[in-house]
Amino acid sequence: MSQATATTQKKASKFPWALVVIVSALVVSELIFHLVFGDRKHFLDDMKHEPVPGDYFGIVYKGGFIVPFLMTMFITVITFSIERFLTIKKAQGTGSIEGFLQIIKSKLHTGDINGAISECGKQKGSVANVVQAGLAKYQEMEKNTEFTLEQKVQHIQQEIEEATSLELPSLQANLPILATIASVATLVALLGTVIGMIKAFAALATTGNPDPAALAAGISEALINTAIGIGTSAFAIIFYNFFTSMIDGLTYGIDEMAYSIAQTFATTKK
Repeated sequence: MSQATATTQKKASKFPWALVVIVSALVVSELIFHLVFGDRKHFLDDMKHEPVPGDYFGIVYKGGFIVPFLMTMFITVITFSIERFLTIKKAQGTGSIEGFLQIIKSKLHTGDINGAISECGKQKGSVANVVQAGLAKYQEMEKNTEFTLEQKVQHIQQEIEEATSLELPSLQANLPILATIASVATLVALLGTVIGMIKAFAALATTGNPDPAALAAGISEALINTAIGIGTSAFAIIFYNFFTSMIDGLTYGIDEMAYSIAQTFATTKK
């Protein structure tokens, strides 16, 4: 990867895209909550005190002001999951990673470094970029007469490590947000449930007449927060682990190729 490309990526990464996504998700959630779930047709009265029986849009609206925040987290999880999937798939390149690594190893064993670099150009993606950087340094060290064999191997390994350090941060971006939502969504949902329960029992204490139906309705509305929060947390955990596994696979491939390139140079140049 060229220095200009790396600089461009660093400048692009400084823009708070994550904040823009979260704020946009909050705006969309508020609009959906008030204009869709809070539509008059979902309620029996103009004051929206009682949802139409069996109308889940009205029931969700009665979950209270915490619901839009939970919806924001859910939309954020879905948005970043799609973005991470596309980014990591692009980083894998145009073909199979396993097949690409096998081709590079074959080229190394036959000493066809130019052919290996050509394969990197065809594969593209983060793994190919790192391997290409290592192979370019490999060719440079072949022509170098100033360093010892051990120093040349160290330079090749260092080049691969530097290329990896430029590629990996872009793959891991936004994953901490998914991990945070996985923990926070359940807590926010619990807060909404507790607030709803307090309101339900406060209303029951004010009337003085036990109304099991009204109490059950209040509890049902309060548990809406729990349902949305647990669902959001589950999605965040699943996607986080899935993407982490994909990145680990790419990292393993890079480490494998780094070892192969360094060992090949060390054994052929003795």
